[in-house]
Amino acid sequence: MATNENLPPNVIKQLAKELKNLDESPPEGIKVGVNDDDFSIIYADIEGPAGTPYENGVFRMKLLLSHDFPHSPPKGYFLTRIFHPNIASNGEICVNTLKKDWNPSLGLRHVLTVVRCLLIEPFPESALNEQAGKMLLENYEEYARHARIYTGIHAKPKPKFKSGAISESTTALNVDQSNTSVLNNGDQRNAAVSAAVPLQSPLAPCTTASKGGNNQDQPAAVGPMHETGVSGSAAAPAVSTLKKDVGLSKVQADKKKIDARKKSLKRL
Repeated sequence: MATNENLPPNVIKQLAKELKNLDESPPEGIKVGVNDDDFSIIYADIEGPAGTPYENGVFRMKLLLSHDFPHSPPKGYFLTRIFHPNIASNGEICVNTLKKDWNPSLGLRHVLTVVRCLLIEPFPESALNEQAGKMLLENYEEYARHARIYTGIHAKPKPKFKSGAISESTTALNVDQSNTSVLNNGDQRNAAVSAAVPLQSPLAPCTTASKGGNNQDQPAAVGPMHETGVSGSAAAPAVSTLKKDVGLSKVQADKKKIDARKKSLKRL
């Protein structure tokens, strides 16, 4: 599920639309994938163009979109190792489209197409890989040999992106945003209902309905419950009654003993 916390809602909407279009109608030699957790990371597999030292290779790259995209250009990185003048050893891509020539109206399709064209026509004058740039200018055959070696070792076909993954992700994103809106509206309605209709406390006295004149059906107030052994005014009447019963029983037993003694004295 895509969260996209780093991108504004209007950019997310436009990005989802463009990603879906790229998935349904990909540029030649380019297959796009997404990070389900964050649409600000765009992945792409680029096929090495025919007639170049990168032919038959598949190069995976990523575009990182900042929080102020599209006003700022994305940053491009090759994840697959490649011998190329305009690609640094850490994979950073140097191309004017992602630097001084950036325009907010340029879409992801344009950016990815420019990167693939860079494999066809490198620019050694602005090289990040100085060795590759110098070799390209002085001895193209040696440069091409190095590039083919890198391609054969590192640019093997990658596991393909899941078919329809972008469409599923963009659909899930739209559903998630819709559900969030529905939940927020539902919470507001529930809060309004709770405010209008106060809930009865579970400690409130329980009453029964009256049936006109019948004392047994009159409302019955339920007093607080007391645990055994807890002192209090509610327990006092019961204790007093118990003491009276015990005292009466003792008097009756004493009277019986006196009567029995009198009878014994008469016999004597």
